Amino acid sequence: MEVPYADTAGSGDPEPVPLTEPAGGVPPVVADPAALRRVARNLAAAGGPVAVDTERASGYRYSQRAYLVQLRRDGAGTVLVDPIALGGRLDPLVESLAGTEWVVHAASQDLPCLAELGLRPETLFDTELAGRLAGFDRVALGALVERMLGYRLEKGHGAADWSRRPLPADWLTYAALDVELLIPLRAALEEELTAQGKLAWALEEFEAVRTAPPPQPRAEPWRRTSGIHKLRSPRQLAAVRALWEARDAIARERDIAPGRVLPDSAIVDAVGANPEGIAELLKLPVYRGRAQRKLAGVWMGALERARRLPKKELPDPSPAHDGPPPPNRWADRDPVAAARLTAARAVLTGIASQHRLPVENLLSPDLVRRTCWQPPADVSPAGVAAALRTGGARNWQIDMTAEALSEAMHATPA
Repeated sequence: MEVPYADTAGSGDPEPVPLTEPAGGVPPVVADPAALRRVARNLAAAGGPVAVDTERASGYRYSQRAYLVQLRRDGAGTVLVDPIALGGRLDPLVESLAGTEWVVHAASQDLPCLAELGLRPETLFDTELAGRLAGFDRVALGALVERMLGYRLEKGHGAADWSRRPLPADWLTYAALDVELLIPLRAALEEELTAQGKLAWALEEFEAVRTAPPPQPRAEPWRRTSGIHKLRSPRQLAAVRALWEARDAIARERDIAPGRVLPDSAIVDAVGANPEGIAELLKLPVYRGRAQRKLAGVWMGALERARRLPKKELPDPSPAHDGPPPPNRWADRDPVAAARLTAARAVLTGIASQHRLPVENLLSPDLVRRTCWQPPADVSPAGVAAALRTGGARNWQIDMTAEALSEAMHATPA
């Protein structure tokens, strides 16, 4: 049975209808090849778009793999797949979804782990992104379902450890509800975007998300250690790097989230305290615990390696960035660029407000900064449009912003 829209017509601002169970009940989890082939045939025989979601174990596991895949298609109902039990082999599912449109909420979060399983959409509708482009201030799945369909979803297990087995029944209910209304939500959002004249913009954005390259690893990820700003010297930074790398190796090997092996705060505390030996290290908070006592030799070894590094191998306290400096430094380093950025932000804010768009969806803030810091030699509308296109802007964004940005740059004194 399909879940209908809540009837809110003519009722002012009605109370949303609580939705605590899927209309067809929670299906059994698909955990063996025969069951996978059966549900794949059902999905292939059904019609229309397919709702897709995943559950990961962020904060618990090192990997970002999917521990549950949820799907729903009119005529096939809801399917819950355990990719771990299936050894990541979902070939029948890959074949059954060929040529279908996927409906995903916040697709950029789910597509990478689905790609690891061989699942890649040929067409995409991202309901979160659609909500942003429609100008809605709240775009979480529950908020959009409530606003557009009149239902209130029961939430609460999104941050759970989905690597746990067996999965509790209430978690599976939550997972099934995440795809229960995605297809009618897609229809309602498409209607809204069409009414606002934004559907073509949304289709370009969805395609950009679908075809985005995989995120590249950071050159020096240890520099994102929380609290690192308290440490100034190259030798201290080398110690942070050594502890971070030792922790990362353990976390990767054990498939545990790094923060569960050793919190960032403990890394910073140890570097700041600069203990002479294991006995001093074990006096620090966190390191007194039994788990850390077992690893004390690893942590102390990392600190000692950092102490022995020659100066030429110490990290730079102020590494070069790929791109412009933080905007709060522009006025001192390049006042003209700072003026360009101020003018550009003003015109973009005006355009975004006029069209009920978040300004960051109108044009990527990073692209705006890069264009203002190092503008094209030709700041005519055509020249600015070319620069924006090179920077990855979509056609609709260029059409809406290139001329206004050109005028803002011309108005800025050289």
